[in-house]
Amino acid sequence: MNKKIIVTGGAGYIGSHTVVELVAAGYEPVIIDDFRNSRSWIIDRIAELTGKSPLGYAVDCADEKEVLSVFRNHNDIAGVIHFAAYKAVGESVQKPTMYYQNNIGSLCTVLNAMKETGISNLVFSSSCTVYGQPDKPEVTENTLIQKANSPYGDTKIICERIVESVLASGQNIKGALLRYFNPIGAHPTSKLGELPNGIPNNLVPYITQTAAGLREQLVVNGNDYNTPDGTNIRDYIHVVDLAKAHVKAIEWLERQTKNCCEAFNLGTGKGSSVLEIIHNFEKVNGVKLNYKIGPRRAGDVEQIFANPSKAEKELGWKCQYSVADALKHSWDWEKTL
Repeated sequence: MNKKIIVTGGAGYIGSHTVVELVAAGYEPVIIDDFRNSRSWIIDRIAELTGKSPLGYAVDCADEKEVLSVFRNHNDIAGVIHFAAYKAVGESVQKPTMYYQNNIGSLCTVLNAMKETGISNLVFSSSCTVYGQPDKPEVTENTLIQKANSPYGDTKIICERIVESVLASGQNIKGALLRYFNPIGAHPTSKLGELPNGIPNNLVPYITQTAAGLREQLVVNGNDYNTPDGTNIRDYIHVVDLAKAHVKAIEWLERQTKNCCEAFNLGTGKGSSVLEIIHNFEKVNGVKLNYKIGPRRAGDVEQIFANPSKAEKELGWKCQYSVADALKHSWDWEKTL
């Protein structure tokens, strides 16, 4: 019998790709998602890709009673992957209380449900924003956690501390804190991809919507940073590679014989500037983009990229797709919408 994995936010961008990879690895995902940042038809797409219709519950992760009910409906849960959270840096600066209430509250609800039902394995969706503006652009898991540049980043720092505190309290828990860098791309079949609500907060969907004519112009947020071309540098990771890392993290947790809490950087190990991404997109897809330089955006870090060696060594995970692959897959996905 397949082991069940509860996936909160499992119909979202990273969550849906992870559900596909879980099925491929022999797990049975159980999705909890209220579809506020996703679409219900994504469940049908997952079924198309996997040949199996995943179990799904339309539940808000902040609803303690309903979440606990889902957990109690299944007595063979091997672990939880917790994605459900708001994720836009810029929006968090404008709506901080919404981010603190949702992101922190939903994790506490999940942890309480895990305690009530005796589930120990947790993969938590964290972020490289926990490093703030690092002293050096390349970061390891031992890089100092700094004051966050945004409420979104602060919620990830607080959530990591909550998991560590639960471990210290004596609760039976094994945690993997996955610090994502910048997820981009879409499933190579163009069946799944990013579906931003309204104006995109992330670079690549803004690029694809501009290329498709949905947006008149792409605005580059600042070109006066201390980088080679003046624009922000990020580590862009293909969403399918990121999804596969979650499966590796579950497998790693299952191998652990003692309670633990470990952080892992998930990135390619190479940074790309905003202008490099724009020019790469144009080259790969044969499309010209209408863009202009605008002011800096609140909460943005100048430059950061991962040292992913710990994930490679301990999880047995490594990126397979290139940035060019991700930009091609993103455009292929956009053209289906």
